[in-house]
Amino acid sequence: MPEAVSKEEAHRLIDQLPDGATWEDLMQEIYFRESIEKGLQQSQAGKTREVSEIRRKYGLQG
Repeated sequence: MPEAVSKEEAHRLIDQLPDGATWEDLMQEIYFRESIEKGLQQSQAGKTREVSEIRRKYGLQG
């Protein structure tokens, strides 16, 4: 279940946007932040994979 967002956090996010930012800019920032937070939660829960495993899965070298 997603965590609740405080009004202060929402205000900070909006205040960081440049003047003239669009609704799309705001939505992009929200999506970006949500993605980062989900990734951190998954990492803390041990739900990670080795880079080599992912590379094999997608047929990538290196």
